[in-house]
Amino acid sequence: MAGSPVRPLPLGAFPLPFGFLLLPPGEETESVRLGLLAGRLPERWPPALHGHQAALARDLDAARAAFGGADPVSRFNRFVLDPETVDPAGHDEEIRALLLAATAVESLSSPAGLSSPQGLSEAISAARPVSPALAGVLHGALAQACKEAGDPAAAVAALQAGIALLAETDLAVAQAEQHLELAATYHELAADAQAGGASGTMMAPGLLGQAGQHYHSALQEVDAESAAEVWAAAHAGLGTAYLTMPMTQAGDQLRLGVAVGSQRAALTVYTPRTHPAEWSSAQLNLANALVYAPSKHQGDNLTEAVELYEAVLGARGRQADPVGYARALANQGNALAHLGLFEQARAKLAEARYLFEESQDWSALTTVRTLLDDLARQQKSVREVTTDA
Repeated sequence: MAGSPVRPLPLGAFPLPFGFLLLPPGEETESVRLGLLAGRLPERWPPALHGHQAALARDLDAARAAFGGADPVSRFNRFVLDPETVDPAGHDEEIRALLLAATAVESLSSPAGLSSPQGLSEAISAARPVSPALAGVLHGALAQACKEAGDPAAAVAALQAGIALLAETDLAVAQAEQHLELAATYHELAADAQAGGASGTMMAPGLLGQAGQHYHSALQEVDAESAAEVWAAAHAGLGTAYLTMPMTQAGDQLRLGVAVGSQRAALTVYTPRTHPAEWSSAQLNLANALVYAPSKHQGDNLTEAVELYEAVLGARGRQADPVGYARALANQGNALAHLGLFEQARAKLAEARYLFEESQDWSALTTVRTLLDDLARQQKSVREVTTDA
């Protein structure tokens, strides 16, 4: 058919709507087609692809104007951009291509069909010879399916393979997403290892170190403008990983400073209204980092930490999450004790102790009792010094 596209086409790898657009045949578009299949954008867009360039830049009015022809490719591309303006009759092949691509994308979050590891592996095998970029993107979906199937090792392998395929492409956001997912997977494995006893605790720092490397890699690919949520999640994860790592050397304290900066960065994106859970977590982790981060202004840091805890307590609610509320109370009580505000600290810790008892969180209860005992000793020491003076 005249005007029909040359196959294969780079469908599904790049962001929508650009990722669903067909390319017209021709000498000037052939090198672009091959480059896009490899995940690379052209340095110069030929005139025949100005509509594609506009779609990638999200200038949809200019893209629609560029696809004004009556040929199948132009009609199909107008359908992608504005389906209500195009009569799909007589273009079953093109519509079927779009439906197949849409089905593949939809399957990434579906518990059925291609979301199974086996189905996604088959999709990757089919995509790799013609579009390694699409194969790379699909590895991210394969990793999710492997994690859902309880196979984190396979998820790690899938993400490593996907990152390798995307390394030489211009798909920066896709690379960042896979680095972020790999970092989060290592982070989860570290938490499981720590919960597994002494041998697992020895493994955790290495896993956290690998998580940190991939959080950093994600941040090298995107910024707050190009992918705000990925950027914020990478900062939040990096800060949390650094807070979790054991402090064994003097230089390790520097990580706390990085953790403070990363959580502050995440909070430029997360707000109580838009991301309540992420905001609460970042607030708490920032406060925790401020309590222990080395600083010439430790008193100011502690005061800010107390205020951050208070904001979380005001948003979280005692009834909705009593254990989370109690942990924030305990941390706030600890910060108040560091400031020498012993009576306020005692009140916060006592309330936390009650909630932990009520929730039967015995480990947290033991920690709070220890804090209360330490607080009693500090108050006694202060009274003795005052009396001697």
